[in-house]
Amino acid sequence: MINKKNGKEVKKNDIKKIAQFKLNFDLKNMFFIFFIVLFLFFAYQSISKEVKQALPEKSITTVVQDIKDKKVKSVEIVDNKVLLFYKDNSLGVSYKEPSDSFRKILLDAGVNPNNAQIEVKDTQGSNGLINFLSNIIPTILMVGFFIFLFKQARGAQDSVFSFGQSRAKRFNKDLPKTTFKDVAGVDEAKKELEEIVDFLKNPEKYKKLGARTPKGVMLVGPAGCGKTLLARAVAGEANVPFFSIAGSEFMEMLVGIGAARVRDLFATAKKSAPSIIFIDEIDAIGRARSVGAMPSHDEREQTLNQILVEMDGFTSNEQTIVIAATNRGDLLDTALLRPGRFDRRIIVDYPDVDGRKDIMKIHAEGKPFTKEVDWDKVAKRTVGFSGADLENMLNEAAIFAARHAKVDIDMSDIEEAATKVKMGPAKKRIQSDMDKKLTAYHEAGHAIVSHFLPHTDPVHRISIVSRGMALGYTLIPPAKDKLHETKTHLLEEIAVMMGGRAAELTIFNEVTTGASNDFDQSTRIAKAMVVEYGMSELGPINFGPTMDVTEWCKTYYEQNTVSQEVLAKIDASVKQILQTGYDKAVHMVKEKRELLDKVAKELLSKESLDQEEFEKIVGKKEAIESLAIQD
Repeated sequence: MINKKNGKEVKKNDIKKIAQFKLNFDLKNMFFIFFIVLFLFFAYQSISKEVKQALPEKSITTVVQDIKDKKVKSVEIVDNKVLLFYKDNSLGVSYKEPSDSFRKILLDAGVNPNNAQIEVKDTQGSNGLINFLSNIIPTILMVGFFIFLFKQARGAQDSVFSFGQSRAKRFNKDLPKTTFKDVAGVDEAKKELEEIVDFLKNPEKYKKLGARTPKGVMLVGPAGCGKTLLARAVAGEANVPFFSIAGSEFMEMLVGIGAARVRDLFATAKKSAPSIIFIDEIDAIGRARSVGAMPSHDEREQTLNQILVEMDGFTSNEQTIVIAATNRGDLLDTALLRPGRFDRRIIVDYPDVDGRKDIMKIHAEGKPFTKEVDWDKVAKRTVGFSGADLENMLNEAAIFAARHAKVDIDMSDIEEAATKVKMGPAKKRIQSDMDKKLTAYHEAGHAIVSHFLPHTDPVHRISIVSRGMALGYTLIPPAKDKLHETKTHLLEEIAVMMGGRAAELTIFNEVTTGASNDFDQSTRIAKAMVVEYGMSELGPINFGPTMDVTEWCKTYYEQNTVSQEVLAKIDASVKQILQTGYDKAVHMVKEKRELLDKVAKELLSKESLDQEEFEKIVGKKEAIESLAIQD
């Protein structure tokens, strides 16, 4: 309904909002306004009294004489106080007995009262009102204050009672749905969850065969791989009540609140059965409980115990399925993971090359790309990227294109975005010519050694533009996804890392601090080869802590007792591996000195070289030699 006023249309809702605002304003500010007015009233009374008390005091005889001499214009009598207003605009004050009449005093003195205008003010009523207000107002204020405290305490009490209520968000069917079509790169996980949805939609199909509905599904995997997205897809596909809550939302500072919220959540879900409960980041409350004399967190353990009871107690929960997600499966309590609680355990890992292509196709919808964009090449370029990384990469690519006023997104935008996602934005640091030259030869050393070793991957990009903490970088992504590492490849990886230092020493006959990160990574690899992988002359022995890795990625450590003699041998083996890699890098750099100079010169000129530009200088990389391993 629309009302017309002053030639303008005003909606009924707007009128309601205005009325509501006025009502709220009156209710919230009435007490405050009343207090301000009362304060101003008493302040005025006090100030007026002080002003009147500051007037020059005259005797009653002097006052009578002044009136007789017609010096006084008017007289104002307030109780026993006589205020004098002289014709010369001066003021004065005198006092008389309260029982005496001022007119009678003048007549007794032979003075005509009509010589001045006399006004008598009756203050008995006003004084009575002031006295009444001064007595009743503090009482009213105190009563109002206590009422305010009572309401606040009642509100706090109500909020305390509401602590035990679940804060789970119920899925709204009216909102845009996320379906399994919006999820890619995790086909195995999708298949498992599709069965869960089918369980809820067609329970009779499984009951006929005696199948029991899985009580829980645990999604475990690195951050950004799609665990929460899978849960949203289940919510969109199931068409049943879906309750979503984070593990941290169960916890409060009050004891017992977490367990109460668990009970309320499951009770609400049971009333709406068939239903789904999704607990994100369950490791916040599902961590392994302490044993023995170790310190414990009673509130968290009570919450966990309540979840265990709700999922596998005496009460049947066959129509309520719990889905949980975590990226710290190694921290979870074993009682939570056993069959009967979380029956299905799904690993949501980084996508492979095909998965990355499918993910990028989903996120590429609605974005204009040039025909030259090679998605196969992009998928190979983004080894180790999670689904969230890929989405962020394409978004950054669109931002880069818009920044340069492009109509379409091209490969250069995607390449820049992929580098930014993993290494950070480019920094235009002010470097001296010597620093640039050192960085150019350092990165060229990495690239030359990697290019001419038989088992390393092709160089994808070289740059002397600083990103993050690095002054330059050499990108050598794996040509394909790998599940195993060989000794040969690890030794060559160490040689590639040593290529930067080898180039510095060969060209400048000096060493710098730029290779510190290279040494850190190469030392880690060499130590793992000796201590964990058994890839040294010490034999196939694990000299590190004894580890027991379960299917849930739980790792149990038991420190081995290693003698000082063995530790010395380990250090010697690690040093030998590193020295071998360094010698190989030095030999390669000296052998390819001419190409090294050309690559460094081009880097100083262009700052960045892609694979094609690099291979124009050094030639095509030979096919990577494969290792034939026989059983």
